[in-house]
Amino acid sequence: MSLVRLTRRVTFSSGHRYWRSDLSAEENRALFGPWASPFNHGHNYVLDVTTEGITDPSHGMVVNIKLIDDLLKGHVLQKFDEKSINDEVQEFATTAPSVENLLRFFANLIRPILPAEATLVALRLEETPLLYGEWHAKENLLTLTRTYEFAASHRLDVPDMSREVNLELFGKCNNPNGHGHNYVLEVTVTGELNPQTGMMVDLGSLDEAIHREVVDRYDHRNLSVDIPEFEGRNTTSEVVAAEIFSRLEYAIPAQLVRVRLWETPRNMFEVNAHANG
Repeated sequence: MSLVRLTRRVTFSSGHRYWRSDLSAEENRALFGPWASPFNHGHNYVLDVTTEGITDPSHGMVVNIKLIDDLLKGHVLQKFDEKSINDEVQEFATTAPSVENLLRFFANLIRPILPAEATLVALRLEETPLLYGEWHAKENLLTLTRTYEFAASHRLDVPDMSREVNLELFGKCNNPNGHGHNYVLEVTVTGELNPQTGMMVDLGSLDEAIHREVVDRYDHRNLSVDIPEFEGRNTTSEVVAAEIFSRLEYAIPAQLVRVRLWETPRNMFEVNAHANG
């Protein structure tokens, strides 16, 4: 029988801070950068819990979703919702409440309490719409994803093909004066966690590199005309996504795992390190 995956989403609001009481203000700012503060800030977290199992023929479910929901409410929401993580969750009294550390904590918390028929395979924790982390049981892999936006125009056209063939292939996207998109770029990385910060990468340094290599370079440009790396190439989103992956692979302060390029809310193109060998 086929394995089926079930994902249950829960949300909770928590406050936290990046600040160690055993360090001076200068040491905290050197460690946590612009996120260092002795005062809390809050997030509306979104946690997706993905389980896997075989459908029971007697009731047609892998596991009763109400049971999953009750477990998450009793063990996650009760512990974290409307709480100050540093002050009210014992396990984070001396541990930085980073997305990465929270994911590891949730994996260890949830896995043992699930019923035998449901195996925990993945978690996704969104801290803000521009930052989320994922944990994958199979590889015990933690990743962090940062989201960016840029606006750019392009024209889909292959000069070696006739106008008629170009029009047949690309339709309105072959408009001689081009057309534009508000692109959304997701960059996913992994790496070793800094034991002091609980983070795998300095987000400020990551942002700086991605803005330099891609966002600021492409924003409000015509990709088909203004960008040297696309000269002589048809700027499909497949080509653009692959070029972005290539530009970032050795330019960012973390191991690149995946690039997702949203051309529109209905069109997404993905390049990942595993597929690249």
